[in-house]
Amino acid sequence: MEIQLIEKHKEKDTVTFSLKDATPAFANMLRRYIMEEVPVMSIEDVEFRKNSSVLYDEMLAQRLGLVPLKTDLKSYNLPEKCKCEGKGCASCQLKLVLRAKGPGVIYTSEIKSKDPKVKPVHHKMPIVKLLKGQLLEVEATATLGKGKQHVKWSPGHVYYRNKPIVEMAGEPDAEAAARYPYIFDTKGSKVVINKDMILKYDVLEDVQAATKGKVKVAEKEDEFIFTVESFGQLEHADMVAEALRIFEEHVEEFSEKIKKT
Repeated sequence: MEIQLIEKHKEKDTVTFSLKDATPAFANMLRRYIMEEVPVMSIEDVEFRKNSSVLYDEMLAQRLGLVPLKTDLKSYNLPEKCKCEGKGCASCQLKLVLRAKGPGVIYTSEIKSKDPKVKPVHHKMPIVKLLKGQLLEVEATATLGKGKQHVKWSPGHVYYRNKPIVEMAGEPDAEAAARYPYIFDTKGSKVVINKDMILKYDVLEDVQAATKGKVKVAEKEDEFIFTVESFGQLEHADMVAEALRIFEEHVEEFSEKIKKT
């Protein structure tokens, strides 16, 4: 297989790449493993010391649990794979503290982490609005988890499609080019297809409708265009690499079980 970068969009925090010489089964496996098997840190338990805000403890706990946290996979273990057997230790848990007093909106930037590598991805996410004299004091425990357990442990969103193959049976007319400017480019007196746009976005139906059969679009069965959107806990490359590492680990475990049967 071969991976080739197509586009990296910093503002949207997405990466688009092509995966060559792969099967549909492998492509779907990679998509599912990135979203469901790659672990990230998220708040799991919340202990309230003080809460005089308008929101119930349960509502605040849910909001805190959905705050994406920067994740350091090298420093923490999944609770079920930790030496403490999930009882809780510095290798599988992290304490975060939030102390705030009104009036004002309390943001995620006020959450203090005992590990500077693990902190909220976004600093301006509102948690609650406190009125004058209202207090909030919370101690939260973050752990590694997987997206298949809960979406709060998912590192991002992934989707893919087969790479399109474009065949020209004639030159598109100027009217079609004017109607679909994001599909066509003009080079001198000629109208040509913007192939970069076709690779980045799913506009195949628009291409066929605009050209009235002059441009035929097919799909490559062994090449896929992947788009990986990170929620911020991990870098895109780390998400893909970790997914492949976990897949390899699962294959080895399965192989060992087969040998023992």
